[in-house]
Amino acid sequence: ISEEYIGTQMSRRQRGYGRGGRMEIERDWAHIVSGVRHGFTLGSPISMTIENRDWPNWTKEMSVAPVDGNVSRITRLRPGHADLPGTMKYGFDDVRNVLERASARETAARVAAGAIARRLLEEFDVNIHSHSLSIGNVKAHAKDPIDWDSVEASPVRTADPGAEIQMMSAIDSAKSAGDTIGGIIEVIVDGLPIGLGSHVQWD
Repeated sequence: ISEEYIGTQMSRRQRGYGRGGRMEIERDWAHIVSGVRHGFTLGSPISMTIENRDWPNWTKEMSVAPVDGNVSRITRLRPGHADLPGTMKYGFDDVRNVLERASARETAARVAAGAIARRLLEEFDVNIHSHSLSIGNVKAHAKDPIDWDSVEASPVRTADPGAEIQMMSAIDSAKSAGDTIGGIIEVIVDGLPIGLGSHVQWD
């Protein structure tokens, strides 16, 4: 395992069409601090650190200690995020308490850890692919075999070039309306033993 391998997976996470401007700031890199020596795992726990390069911009808003002056509250809930359930669960009157906790910082750590698992599976010739089946009301019609290089190059990760522009347009419309939009993705795992499911769809 290497930091470069993990970095490749981290960069894939930041490429989705319609992502916020903050993703342009957060060029995440996972630094391995234990569990790996000379490129090989040791069998001991693997730990990594990911610097939040955007932190200097939020030292006042997210200060541990009380601060002088007013700090603006956020009261507008973002659809499709953890804002509403988190605010309701803890009774907050400032959504920032939730949105900074359930932010890209959390998903960055999940991707870094997932890269370790992915690298292990590769040792058993198990490969994982995914693509978008639909975004909003726009459905893709992928043809077999799927060209995974084309999917990786697609801003919306679709195997149907004809649906790509329509999917991007649907995202733009939702963004202009201050809304978000859902979809369905399919994960395909190659190399699993016969009898184990290899296709999973998520809404």
